[in-house]
Amino acid sequence: MNIKGLGLTVALACCAVLAGCSTSTVVTLQNGTQYVTKDAPKTKSKDGFYEFQDISGKTVKVRADEVATVKEED
Repeated sequence: MNIKGLGLTVALACCAVLAGCSTSTVVTLQNGTQYVTKDAPKTKSKDGFYEFQDISGKTVKVRADEVATVKEED
C-alpha cells in the first residue's frame, strides 16, 4: 500500500471514530419547543440552568424547570 492510500485509510478511520463519539440529544421544553443538540447537554448547573449547543452551533441556556425531557435521538 502506498503512502497516499495509507493516509486516506487513516483519515477515514479517524472520521468514523469521531462520528461515534457524539450522540445527538433532543431537549424538549414544557411549551413543546424542541432542540436537537450535538452532544448531551451539561446537567443542571448551580444556577438552575441547562446549557448546550444546538446543531447549528448556537449556545442555548434554559431554566431547568422549563425542560420537560432530555432524550437521545432515535
